[in-house]
Amino acid sequence: MNTDQIMQITYLTLLGGAIVVSYFVSQRGQMGKVAQQASIWGLIFVGGIAIAGMWGDIRQSIAPQQSVISGGDIVLPRQADGHFYARLDVNGQPLTFMVDTGASEVVISRADAARIGIDADGLRYLGQASTANGIVRTAQVTLDSVTLGGVTLADVRAVVNDGAMDGSLLGMTYLRNFSNIQIKFDNLILTR
Repeated sequence: MNTDQIMQITYLTLLGGAIVVSYFVSQRGQMGKVAQQASIWGLIFVGGIAIAGMWGDIRQSIAPQQSVISGGDIVLPRQADGHFYARLDVNGQPLTFMVDTGASEVVISRADAARIGIDADGLRYLGQASTANGIVRTAQVTLDSVTLGGVTLADVRAVVNDGAMDGSLLGMTYLRNFSNIQIKFDNLILTR
């Protein structure tokens, strides 16, 4: 620490002390209230430090994230809407899929198709799928690479849905690559 830094610290300490002393002098008739306010601010400060220190645990409780546990199992926590979501890298781009064991195929929304470099307008929609919103047209595509939990699969079959979709679905053509799919507590566990 050089002389200039020592002088700056000394100046700031004296200035801070003068402000604190002048505040106490101006509030000398209300020392109980001053002590109460100081306690409240102290608790707020300590609470802020505690939240910063435990943020990882708090975040996992508020918005749980998928994880890979020992043995290579992939754990997908149930989200607030009651569904399970998986974050995959598709053709090098991150996409979030809702896990849907009722979907026979991997279904890509038009918006997600554009994100991974598929021109949804240039596809030939020759197939049909029966959905909760009725019959929709579908187009077969092949995804170059799909990565989940460190495991990459090449040439994964999927369909692009021509109908309105909020997001993409991770269906059975992908899920059949796992030897076991189970729900335990509020987690969907995928085992290779």
